[in-house]
Amino acid sequence: MDNKYDVIVVGGGILGTFHAYHALKLGLRVCLLEQNLRPKGATTQNFGQVVPSGMNTKWQTFGRESLKIYKEIQSLFDISVRQNGTVYLASNEEEERLLVELRAINNNNSYTSTMLTKKECLEKYPGLKEDYVTAGLFFPEEVTVEPRTMIHRLQKYLVKEMNLKLLTQFRVVSCTKKLNGIEVKDTRNRKLWAGKVIICNGNDFKNLYPDIFAEGDLEVSKLQMMQTKPQGNFLLKGSILTGWSIRRYEAFAECPSFAEVKAKETQDSLQKKWGVHILFKQAVDGSIILGDSHQYADAAKMDELGDDLDMDIDNFMLREAQKIFQLPTYQIQRRWFGMYSQCKNNDIFTRTIDEDIHIITGIGGKGMTGSAGYSKKNINAIFKTQIQL
Repeated sequence: MDNKYDVIVVGGGILGTFHAYHALKLGLRVCLLEQNLRPKGATTQNFGQVVPSGMNTKWQTFGRESLKIYKEIQSLFDISVRQNGTVYLASNEEEERLLVELRAINNNNSYTSTMLTKKECLEKYPGLKEDYVTAGLFFPEEVTVEPRTMIHRLQKYLVKEMNLKLLTQFRVVSCTKKLNGIEVKDTRNRKLWAGKVIICNGNDFKNLYPDIFAEGDLEVSKLQMMQTKPQGNFLLKGSILTGWSIRRYEAFAECPSFAEVKAKETQDSLQKKWGVHILFKQAVDGSIILGDSHQYADAAKMDELGDDLDMDIDNFMLREAQKIFQLPTYQIQRRWFGMYSQCKNNDIFTRTIDEDIHIITGIGGKGMTGSAGYSKKNINAIFKTQIQL
């Protein structure tokens, strides 16, 4: 029985790990496979903001369920969750109008938010520049996590408390349906068996199913971020999203004024060219994480994005960030980029092969916020159980 499971999940990132979590909650025997020694990629190379407020109505439902799941696990085991809220800061009347409209939408959805006056924003967020902000919208239920540690702590909890079998450095090369189940084989010819296999390893599934990959509409986004040196006694609570985020996030696209506001934007700006919207988040060591940018390429041509940082983008983001917050220091201690796959025309990529092999990937920037809730719904569908969101 050491190599036989009810379900094998391929991919130890946030999406795969939460599929494993919900399968374990059903009492199933679960094995999670990670091709590296430790999970990396988009799961560890992001802001660590869990912000259902930025999602459209469909995905906000998943995001709000994710909040409950994060908080439930945190009450049992420290996975670095901090409930310190999210604020959107408007820089002009158009953005402020979008905040008012979003608040009305969330009131109808029974999702708590509070409008902040300019004075309240300045009092609540030290260093915020008076000539930038006109108003804010605060979501108190939202949380942050430390992405470079959260996934490892979560997997440790699942192994220790829920009997997850976690195999690392297990690079899958084939999934084959046979009479007695699905055979999963790796590069070292090790074999595992399962009733069902769930593949959540980003665009890497192209090595398993190149034809399905080629037929898909996946693209890859490259995001640049940076981290300042610790800020001493300076305290900046929660996730800070600014005017460009208001103009970019899916939630605001449902606001009545959104199309009008977007139509007035300058199309040839550097902000548009590099897909920049300025975010701030304070890490546990007191440093500030800021960014980010978005550059896109078809998943099959992701090498076109390069494997270097574009310092013109970093310098642009720093200049814009300094227009919003006066931090004790903008000295940078670390720079990096993350890459995630997403669909061009759908909100997530799903395919089912031979009834029992399920490809779930391309969740894009929704991963940290939406994976826990979406995985619950998906495990419900795969195993025909009745888990209510």
